[in-house]
Amino acid sequence: MPTGDAGPGVAAPPAGTPDEGAARDRLDRLFLLQRQASRTIRPPEPRARRTRLEQLERVLRAEARAIHDAISADFGHRAWLETVLAELLPVLEGSRFARRHLFRWTRPRPRRLGLAFQPGRAWTMPQPLGCVGIVSPWNYPLFLSVGPLVDALAAGNRVLLKPSEQSPRFSALLGRLLARVFTEDEVAVVEGGPAISRHFCSLPFDHLAFTGSTATGRAVARAAAENLTPLTLELGGKSPAILCTDRLTPTGMRRTARVLAVSKFFNAGQTCVAPDYVLVPADAVEAFADHLLAETARLFPVLAGNPDYTTLPAGPHLARLERMVAEAEAGGAVLRRTPAHAMEAGMALSERRFPPTIVLSPPLDSALMREEIFGPVLPLLPYRSEEEAVGFINARPRPLALYCFTDDRRREASLIRRTLSGGVAVNGALLQAGIPDLPFGGVGESGQGSWHGEAGFRRFSHDRPVYRPGAFSGFTTMTPPHGRLADRLLPLMLGRRR
Repeated sequence: MPTGDAGPGVAAPPAGTPDEGAARDRLDRLFLLQRQASRTIRPPEPRARRTRLEQLERVLRAEARAIHDAISADFGHRAWLETVLAELLPVLEGSRFARRHLFRWTRPRPRRLGLAFQPGRAWTMPQPLGCVGIVSPWNYPLFLSVGPLVDALAAGNRVLLKPSEQSPRFSALLGRLLARVFTEDEVAVVEGGPAISRHFCSLPFDHLAFTGSTATGRAVARAAAENLTPLTLELGGKSPAILCTDRLTPTGMRRTARVLAVSKFFNAGQTCVAPDYVLVPADAVEAFADHLLAETARLFPVLAGNPDYTTLPAGPHLARLERMVAEAEAGGAVLRRTPAHAMEAGMALSERRFPPTIVLSPPLDSALMREEIFGPVLPLLPYRSEEEAVGFINARPRPLALYCFTDDRRREASLIRRTLSGGVAVNGALLQAGIPDLPFGGVGESGQGSWHGEAGFRRFSHDRPVYRPGAFSGFTTMTPPHGRLADRLLPLMLGRRR
């Protein structure tokens, strides 16, 4: 069970090797250790949870450069600022946010009682689920492992982490860093290949959180179902962007193209919430493609040796993108690249840098439009009316994100109301996934459940209901033999007069 967001990556060790056997034994030992501790040791108080989060932040800040170097080595090359902006800062901000609000989140919350249950008092109290498993992918290995870890720790859980086998250097470093802050019965990292991932997902965790592809998410759900393990699935899919007609001025198209170029080609398109295709008014497709290319040239004047442009990981991912683009072109699509990128494409590809590519009107039955692209390729599709654009989106699986580009508030509200996606950004992209106070999650084939901030705290907690009746209870008063008192009270309880 690979854990990447799209397609397999570097080859894993063969099944049944001694290393794999040792990893499995260690996984079983750690799981039993944490499960037993969650059943016998009192959950940490909010003050202790805050202290641990603060210690975690301190380690991450101190080792920021080492973290980036490990991630960059696993990728082949990744820009330093991409690691800082997309991984370190969101994790640190999420942890600080949890610390600031933790005491409020952990307070019991009173609940209202109807007349039938009066007098009395009812409330809910959040309690940790116990032992939580987190399976994270390679594309954002810090954010997508430590992000849910922060939420699970804020809720008072013990956590086992299984990072992707495609990020081995980062996984080893993460295990060492977390061991500075936590004991093995609190938090631990398990390394290993697909067989270890399969075994990990088959364990009876109190909750299992998985981030990765939709196809792998199905396999995770099947494994978890054997134990009725509750799941949070953060998957992917094809997140659409809509360029509305009020933005067809040169300024409007330029502003939209800037956002889409930055968000699509960030991390070389290897982002689960990256725009996967753009719906463009039919008479503006060529002009908008020109604006996209101009913004792309501004971001990346050259590709080969460019320290700001991230590579693809080793493995078949590069060949997969080449096949998808070639199939679309053979089906009648038009490929657009900047002149500089077109000239140096061969050299860039030899460095595993796939050139930013705009694809005009790819066939709808091509892999480019069936599968999540997960690379720096952006299809543009023409539409003739807002109804057609909405119908196109709604006829496909629910996306993880929807991006709407308009300055018309009524059109914005209409598009949001008439579509359904995990999240929405208006005149922006990607950033909604990093805001601590916004729940992040998919719907349907793009996932189930949300995390980040209070949503993550609630996801990894059980909101336990408690009811305490008063000295007098209408229910116990209404016992047989029934008489006049019951006749008088019953209409009141039903909400009507006799």
